[in-house]
Amino acid sequence: LLLGTGEHSFKTLPYYGPREANAPGDTTYFTVPEFAFVDQDGQPFTQADVDGKIRIVDFFFTRCTTICPRMGAQMQQLQLRLDDPAYDDVLFLSHTVDPEHDTPEVLKEYAGRLEADPKRWKFLTGAKADIYLHGADGYFLASREDVMAPDGFLHSEMFVLVDREGHIRGYYDGTKTEEVDELLSDLKMLLKEEKVRAKQQAR
Repeated sequence: LLLGTGEHSFKTLPYYGPREANAPGDTTYFTVPEFAFVDQDGQPFTQADVDGKIRIVDFFFTRCTTICPRMGAQMQQLQLRLDDPAYDDVLFLSHTVDPEHDTPEVLKEYAGRLEADPKRWKFLTGAKADIYLHGADGYFLASREDVMAPDGFLHSEMFVLVDREGHIRGYYDGTKTEEVDELLSDLKMLLKEEKVRAKQQAR
């Protein structure tokens, strides 16, 4: 997509998921469904907590010894790189796929090892069926328990970028530094896109 402003135009991020064309120039894009989980402090964390925020989302579990340590390290680096007032509206949401083990207490200890800012980086747990359904229907990421899998669970390595309206704007391999760098670049592009749209709407 190209977004124009005056003599200038620039590329905007794509929208992922099903969409509905209502009229020429009017498209309804997929929105991540509402949710209600519990964070690492044992506090409810719901749709109301992310309204108007940009989200970087992933799925993991604390006993994972394969891709999760790398994903956690990459998310930790993102948190450090976004430690600036310009990014105060960016939240990190990590959902456990092993909620029976990953209680809020377990998640809090895990978050501490990653030096997670509890105000910005939320480790979420809840009913397993709800988490799996939210991953599949909300982000198109499948998770499942599998006795043949390393550590007993299969889940995606992807980080998902979600804009303030709940639209999915990007997928990135959370184990690869170059793709996490791309996520950061796309986040900056998204913020620029927001500013341009705000100026256009103010005219």
